[in-house]
Amino acid sequence: MRALTWQGQQDVRVETVPDPTIQQPTDAIIKVTSTAICGSDLHLYEVLGPFLDPGDILGHEPMGVVEEVGSDTGDLEVGDRVVIPFNISCGHCWMCERQWFAQCETTQNRDQGMGASLFGYTKLYGQVAGGQAEYLRVPQAQFGPIKVPEGPADERFLYLSDVLPTAWQAVAYARIPDGGSVAVFGLGPIGQMAARIARHQGFRVIAVDSVPERNAMARRHGIEVVDASTVDDVTTAIRDLTDGRGTDSVIDAVGMEAHGGSAIPQLAQKMASKLPSAISAPLMQVAGVDRTAALVACVDAVRRAGTV
Repeated sequence: MRALTWQGQQDVRVETVPDPTIQQPTDAIIKVTSTAICGSDLHLYEVLGPFLDPGDILGHEPMGVVEEVGSDTGDLEVGDRVVIPFNISCGHCWMCERQWFAQCETTQNRDQGMGASLFGYTKLYGQVAGGQAEYLRVPQAQFGPIKVPEGPADERFLYLSDVLPTAWQAVAYARIPDGGSVAVFGLGPIGQMAARIARHQGFRVIAVDSVPERNAMARRHGIEVVDASTVDDVTTAIRDLTDGRGTDSVIDAVGMEAHGGSAIPQLAQKMASKLPSAISAPLMQVAGVDRTAALVACVDAVRRAGTV
């Protein structure tokens, strides 16, 4: 089959790789019909090289049709149309019973000190082949895949894999008070969806981005926008719109920052990524991989006693 593979820092290629096979009774194989690309994939492209091997298959937002099932996949059947969530979770362990699926103890990567395995996301999370491929092996298929009806186009369902649940959870965790306000930093897919969800729930939403097309999309859905490319200071602009206090809550939907922040951490990331994996991997785990300009702005923009 053909798949998108990591070959080195800033080097990804579509290559011919072996087709996946059933390895465990709870596995299924799906033929991928659509897949999205996540902003967090930029971590793999830029800085997480020490935790990847050449040939690793990327991607964690796929959907498709079941081609083959193991002997213990519940009611999942060949021909089912399914969306595959990012997390690989069993549904029955202590953590899953409490709906902390990203901390599934069955697929937990204890040797790395991490939680549940993830599709296409480094040795830290199980090094499971991802979904930017023609076919995908789905572990824990008795629980993970979400069946969707035949007929409507894939675009109606693809966001169920990662974007919609991530955005919905962000709004829930933001703890916006009744009649309150929220600022959403970043208007990529997560930010757009979080802004719409918050407005749908009756909150005042102020969104922040610098890309004209993203800002226009948000405005079309009745969302106030602070254009970061035209104001001197975003947080001052937000305070000016909120009686000088800031919004009740803030959601950071920037993800991997492409712009902004100090040049020092950016340089440190690039330098660390050039080191041998045995040296750079521990350094990355200690030093972190995110630039923090957006997060600092979020903390500055929220009112006192608010939630970020």
